[in-house]
Amino acid sequence: MKIAIIGAGFAGLTTARHLHDFGHETKVFEKVGDVGGVWSRTRTYPGVSTQNGKDTYCLSDFPMPKSYPEWPSGPQVQAYLQAYAERFQLLPRVHLNTEVLAATQEPDQRWRVTARGPQGESTEIFDKLILCNGIFSRPAVPEFAGAAAFAAAGGRVCHSSEFTDPAQAKGKHVLVVGYGKSSCDVAVGVGDDVASVTVVAREIIWKVPKKLAGVLNYKYLLLTRMGEALFPYIRLKGAEAFLHGAGKGVRNQMVGSVQALTTAQLGLKKLGLMPRGPFERIARSTVSLVTEGFFERVAAGKIAVKRDSEIRELSAEGGRTFATLSTGEKLPADIVICGTGWKQEIPFLDAATQARIFDARGNFRLYRYMLPPDANNLLFNGYNSSFFSPLSAEMGALWIAALFAGDLKLPSRAEQIALTDERLAWMEARTEGKHARGTNIIPFSMHQIDDMLDDLGLSISRAQRFMEWQVPVNPLAYAKVAKKLKARLRVAA
Repeated sequence: MKIAIIGAGFAGLTTARHLHDFGHETKVFEKVGDVGGVWSRTRTYPGVSTQNGKDTYCLSDFPMPKSYPEWPSGPQVQAYLQAYAERFQLLPRVHLNTEVLAATQEPDQRWRVTARGPQGESTEIFDKLILCNGIFSRPAVPEFAGAAAFAAAGGRVCHSSEFTDPAQAKGKHVLVVGYGKSSCDVAVGVGDDVASVTVVAREIIWKVPKKLAGVLNYKYLLLTRMGEALFPYIRLKGAEAFLHGAGKGVRNQMVGSVQALTTAQLGLKKLGLMPRGPFERIARSTVSLVTEGFFERVAAGKIAVKRDSEIRELSAEGGRTFATLSTGEKLPADIVICGTGWKQEIPFLDAATQARIFDARGNFRLYRYMLPPDANNLLFNGYNSSFFSPLSAEMGALWIAALFAGDLKLPSRAEQIALTDERLAWMEARTEGKHARGTNIIPFSMHQIDDMLDDLGLSISRAQRFMEWQVPVNPLAYAKVAKKLKARLRVAA
């Protein structure tokens, strides 16, 4: 078949590679000038790095270079994806600087894709359309009162992904909005040549040190199956049922110990940065890793944190620019950098198609996070924020390949909708509504991968599963999945 893929990040590249291996013709549309998706050079803000170590944040048959540090930087991940595209000869099929303007379905259920690239506007017909443009499609920047006057006086408001040159902050008063990883990364990344750095945080959340007590790598806590089991999944069975039943005391003691250790190690009480609620709330939406040097700079007075507050208004007076907080405090502000997340949008699809994708609450209604039950010849990959995004995208590509080959036994449309709606309701309750329209699966990354492997009939062995309860998941152990699927479908390796 002839297949259009939108997006050239982990999901887009792995989907293009594996579908090509299974005999399909693929064309990838990427609106920026390089591969990488969220790791594109166009989004590289100061201090950006992975949350995972390189041994867990990679593809199954393409490990990251040994020369990389344990937590690779954004530019290093982009270079890794560029190398992957070169290694598997994907670049001829990737059309950079090419934005999809519209994708509409023909009466015969094929897709008409209109795109604008370096050679102008063009339209093609495809048998299938796969959206791999990710859940971070458009920066979400708040609309601040007084922003126009603030900008007219020389002030700047931008998203963290748009702040790519720390030299622009030299000598400036910098306000960073938010307390997630990108906000803290930027607060440290602007460096010392600034007038001031202030983090304005509506809510202080729990963060995980890269190394607990300076010794134990956090991956042994959260990047194992035991780490996932510490948090209750939608359905509990086996050891998980024990940890949230008869063994709940053991589980609570484990989580409580991590909370106490984290509190002491980061000096949260002394800094006045104790989050509200227990440590287990760290998994309600997205787990945030401690930015190296952040708490040390707060303790040294180089970064100020205004907790439980928001920017109420931006203003300009006497040639200077300011931000007034909800607490009434007025701060000098030359640059306001917003680490306030992303909007999940698919503007190139018409309203009728979008109505078949979203539920009544605006969540993506996708079976297995990939298949919209009410839309034909349309698939998604990478629409799940995960600790193991590369591995998840790769297994998703194989799931799609098997689906196209008629090798998956899926439940009925009604069952798909019922299971998906059940999951969405559970996610909303578990995350207090912060689930990125049904796409954030942290901390249950491996549960989602297990579901796909079960559908494929290629579940991992008991020995491997037992090992992953004790040590971090190794994506390289999953290279056999593609080999087994190819052998079953008689595709040349």
